[in-house]
Amino acid sequence: MEGVAERTTKRKQILEKKKVVDGLIRAASSLKNPLAPFSEFLNYNLQGLCLSLEGGHGAKLSRSLKQYVLNLVKQNMQQHYGDEWPKEEKVKCRDMVAPEARYIFVYEVPTLVSSTEKRLMPTNEHKNDVVGFVHYRFITEEELPVLYVYELQLEPRIQGKGLGKFLMQLLELIARKNCMAAIVLTVQKANLSAMFFYTSKLGYCISSMSPSRVDPLVGLRKNYEILCKSFDQEAKNKFEVHLLSPEQNTYCGQFTVI
Repeated sequence: MEGVAERTTKRKQILEKKKVVDGLIRAASSLKNPLAPFSEFLNYNLQGLCLSLEGGHGAKLSRSLKQYVLNLVKQNMQQHYGDEWPKEEKVKCRDMVAPEARYIFVYEVPTLVSSTEKRLMPTNEHKNDVVGFVHYRFITEEELPVLYVYELQLEPRIQGKGLGKFLMQLLELIARKNCMAAIVLTVQKANLSAMFFYTSKLGYCISSMSPSRVDPLVGLRKNYEILCKSFDQEAKNKFEVHLLSPEQNTYCGQFTVI
């Protein structure tokens, strides 16, 4: 049997680890601008797009930005939630203005065509309207610090031009810079294009926290999966599932044939 000394030592180790994790979350969440170290990622000028990126905080969103965020989420996601949308809309309305919510807003930049480089070049004029955003947070999952992506939403006219991948790469840099163990996100099962994007193009896998992995019968009744990408072995052991059967091993694949 485990002695008193061993139990005391383990308890101390658990408390010390929790203190470290809480400190990492607190430090990351207190940053005024998590984008500051990544100035080279603050512009996107590819495939006919000329865009700039800016950070934001949920508690400091203007009325117009709040309305934009909610409208774009509804435009892109209502079809995937179906009858559950009215309830989900209320949750998202509350989540988007939470103090811990962090944003990356994507703005169009006025351009002119360069006669020498034959491509769009940004002008010195003020940025145009916002055309997309990311909502993310630094939180604790399974006793580890993670960056959780709540939303990645782009207007339909700028989708399919590499911007989503660009933004996820930026989020991975932010996560690593702030010593997060993984990136975690939730995807609706009905959103097959998003499932394909994350699992096939970006290398995310269905997490051990996802309902289908916790209990397959429960998973059948849920309309979402939790995906993850781990950055160290401890996170892999906690978040990534070691599949046991051929049926389970092909589970991700059914989302990639579209």
